[in-house]
Amino acid sequence: MKTLQAVRGMNDILPADSALWQYFERTVADLLTGYGYQQIRLPIVEPTELFKRSIGEVTDIVEKEMYTFDDRNGDSLTLRPEGTAGCVRAMLQHGLLGSGVGQKVWYTGPMFRHERPQKGRYRQFHQVGVETFNLTGPDIDAELIALSWRLWQRLGISDAVKLELNSLGTSADRARYRDDLVTYLKARFEQLDEDSQRRLASNPLRILDSKNETTQALLVDAPKLADYLNDEARAHFTELRALLDAIGIPYQINPRLVRGLDYYGLTVFEWVTDQLGAQGTVCAGGRYDGLVEQLGGKAAPAVGFAMGIERLLLLIETLGKVPAELARQVDVYLVTLGEAAVTAGLRLAEQLRDRLPGLRLVVHAGGGSFKSQFKKADKSGALYALVLGENEVAEQQIGLKPLRTEEEQENLSWQDLPARLAQII
Repeated sequence: MKTLQAVRGMNDILPADSALWQYFERTVADLLTGYGYQQIRLPIVEPTELFKRSIGEVTDIVEKEMYTFDDRNGDSLTLRPEGTAGCVRAMLQHGLLGSGVGQKVWYTGPMFRHERPQKGRYRQFHQVGVETFNLTGPDIDAELIALSWRLWQRLGISDAVKLELNSLGTSADRARYRDDLVTYLKARFEQLDEDSQRRLASNPLRILDSKNETTQALLVDAPKLADYLNDEARAHFTELRALLDAIGIPYQINPRLVRGLDYYGLTVFEWVTDQLGAQGTVCAGGRYDGLVEQLGGKAAPAVGFAMGIERLLLLIETLGKVPAELARQVDVYLVTLGEAAVTAGLRLAEQLRDRLPGLRLVVHAGGGSFKSQFKKADKSGALYALVLGENEVAEQQIGLKPLRTEEEQENLSWQDLPARLAQII
């Protein structure tokens, strides 16, 4: 029979890789808890209409990239391509926004887009999303940027990422700007790349984000969105920059930063790196004050961001910032020989776990000679082997054998073993 394979662009995360994922997830969870954010867990499947209404029907995501299907009831469902829309839907459905109290939440999990798979970009990919609601000022925008900056520091990658910042103004600002941009680009239509020609009628602001060099050259003399911002939008952006300056977070203004989702307004930002080739964005977000109302709720300010886990892990590995302790998953490997030793070993192992909760202890299973067991102990990466045979059981002793040094084996009583392990592990 033909061996089955995973769906293209949807990858297994193997045991050897899981330690880095767990390290990243723990670091993120600890950081967000310290800032007062609570986790929300969201469905992977949502009504298709949710994404059409939030992301926009004429975006690449909705037009070409979503995994959409009809269920047995004939309802159109979609594997979520991003997390913000589902988070807003949950906040509205459960009445969490009506009080006007500020809400700070985060989530993590897989997202799905039918794109061309490439390094760091997959059809099933994983994100951490952070969202805030009912908070209006640029101070919360600054906090989100600050906590992401602190995460880069904790992960050891802050020197490899830079912050790009822009303001999209209000919807009225963008409407006036869009009219003038379309007029400018229509006069140069034949010089635009094919994607930009298509976007000119449906989503012209996305042309600013084109990677085509000819199109980028045309945009040099195009109208600038910054010239269309009203006084309130301009003041919001000015105060945000002042807050970032006060914190000491460096940034660069990118007037062509527009983001790929229709619901953004005012602040938009991206953390980018030049260490991953073309896939340079590792975290992106901004303010989406109109989305709650767009999805049927009472108008509420909102701002958030999402970070791509695969890309960040790839960056950590590329920079050699994987913590050394992740390479070792086992501290101690217990080898036993004889029926009495197997029974005593299991009992002793559970007692050690009671006394030393952080101890990573593997008890050999499946029998075999001491020689074969020691080979497996060595292959496990453990620092020490615990040696328990029938003689040791009779004397309530155990051998403690270093596996990574030339030190001699120690013989300890069962009572003294926990304290000794606490000293050396």
